[in-house]
Amino acid sequence: MGRTFSVCPPFSSASLPASSEPSKIDQKSRNALANCPLELTPTITAVRIDVWLWAARFFKTRALAKKACELGRVLCNGQPVKPARTVHVGERLRVSTEGGDYEIDVAQLSDIRGPAPMAQNLYRETESGREQRLKAAEERKANRAYAPAPVSRPSKRDRRRIIQFRDKRDTDRSAD
Repeated sequence: MGRTFSVCPPFSSASLPASSEPSKIDQKSRNALANCPLELTPTITAVRIDVWLWAARFFKTRALAKKACELGRVLCNGQPVKPARTVHVGERLRVSTEGGDYEIDVAQLSDIRGPAPMAQNLYRETESGREQRLKAAEERKANRAYAPAPVSRPSKRDRRRIIQFRDKRDTDRSAD
């Protein structure tokens, strides 16, 4: 993974909002800028895709991001990727998570997991991907009305009946 060098983080004190009471993110940004030496700091040109997905907060851990890559839930330009593949700015990714399917363009690279607002700056979601994800969410929400959750836990008798039903169903399928 190649690294080039540039001066400090990609923000300046002029770009920070001037408010009477700064938020935590603004304070963190100011601290990072104040503590940054005027020497050169590394800028990343390529990152492992599992690290980038973790830094962009698609997955809670790197292990989950790696597992998603191995299971084919992450596509880069339409091709399944391995966790060690490097990702570059401008590539299009399709990421399937529990929250939905995201179609995104990589805007920035990072190998450090930061706060959520900073992580959202790492990618741009495509309009078609956003529409598909919102449509799927609406369908899931509508389906809840037709299949409501049970009012209480199954009793021991109910659990036994469920297990018997599943066993009977599985033996019927294996006979076919």
